[in-house]
Amino acid sequence: MAAGVGIALTLAACGSGGAGAGKAEQDPSAPLELWARTTPGGDGEKGMKKLAAAFEAATGKKVEVTAIFDDFETKLSQRAAQKDLPDIVMNDSSQLGTMVSQGIVREVDLSAIKGSDQLLEPALAAARATDGKTYGVPYSAQASALLIRKDWLKKVNLTAPTNWDQMVALAKAFTTQDPDGNGKADTYGLAVPASTKRGYASWYFSNFLWAAGGDFIAKQADGKYKPAMSTAETVAATRWFRDLACTSKVIQPGAATMDTPPTNETFEAGKTGMYVVGPYLMPRFDSSLGKDKYDVVAMPKGPKDSTVLAEGGSVYLMAGSKNEAGQNAFAGYAISAEGQKIGMEGEKAFIVQLPVNKTVDIATVRPDPRWKLYADVYREHGRYAPSIPNWTPVRQSTADTVNALIADCGLDVDAELKKLDQKLTDTLSQQGISAS
Repeated sequence: MAAGVGIALTLAACGSGGAGAGKAEQDPSAPLELWARTTPGGDGEKGMKKLAAAFEAATGKKVEVTAIFDDFETKLSQRAAQKDLPDIVMNDSSQLGTMVSQGIVREVDLSAIKGSDQLLEPALAAARATDGKTYGVPYSAQASALLIRKDWLKKVNLTAPTNWDQMVALAKAFTTQDPDGNGKADTYGLAVPASTKRGYASWYFSNFLWAAGGDFIAKQADGKYKPAMSTAETVAATRWFRDLACTSKVIQPGAATMDTPPTNETFEAGKTGMYVVGPYLMPRFDSSLGKDKYDVVAMPKGPKDSTVLAEGGSVYLMAGSKNEAGQNAFAGYAISAEGQKIGMEGEKAFIVQLPVNKTVDIATVRPDPRWKLYADVYREHGRYAPSIPNWTPVRQSTADTVNALIADCGLDVDAELKKLDQKLTDTLSQQGISAS
């Protein structure tokens, strides 16, 4: 990514519309090129094209959709080097800090985005960078809930957990009481993607860390950050999470090498009985496992509260566009009640998980009460990763440590977390946001 940053900053300095550069000559009739970070030919691309077609029908403005998943950042940097960025990028909200640091997105004037006053504040807050300015327009949100095998609950004669003690007890029952009835010790309580790949171990752990009152990094009164991985709350949360693997042994074998695809398979194949995940997997599990086989419940309360990871997608208005009016119009359509409903339509080819427009009632679009549960969890308990210049190295460093503690039960938790805090101090210093 370092090379990509250099390329993008060069772009911005060359007057193509980046920070401090002049605005490109405008052509309100120019077609909009949209890049979506999704699998080509998949449901995400179909959903994006459906939204683009509806926008064109409503406004007469043409949008050309390109779906890219592999090497997305590299290809975007290549276009930056050519001083020919797409007009719009639909990407994860967590990428905001990186894209702002690269100088490839322009600041959003919310007064020019129709309906921006209808956005939910948590989603809008996630679109603000450390300088307090807005650089993205959120169009979709999601949060974590707990999936539980309903038939297994009945077999072990327990109910859905409401706190961590009950969750561990249920995980042990699922691991030791043969809930699938096959006479083999081949089931486990909780599915955990604890791989270091893309920081999955940290991503998953955040659902427990925050509920325990811990944190990865802590914002100070001056707006800067201190590492927080060796605080008492974080150490306690880490020990509890690690004990799932090392003491009670209730997570699936090989978790330390698994990202989400193989972890998903453990749940749908009947090897794990609980899984903390967003709503996007329900269509898959309804088909592969059966809707009647599992329940969706709010996360059990931790030592502090029920905070869970919130995520989402944003419309990024790229620097150097010849059609800023068209960029604004598309963003406004994507967050409108009409655009949000179109984005949620369908069983699979949808691009809006949970609406970010406060006027949209998800129950009227998706009557399935599980979706409303997810929406309620998002609004009441969701928390986004902080919009620092680059969240990726924080997530990766913390994932490396959490992964190591799960993979090697002989490591000293306190010592490893103190070493991690030093790494985080260096990372925060490099980004210019380390508190003194």
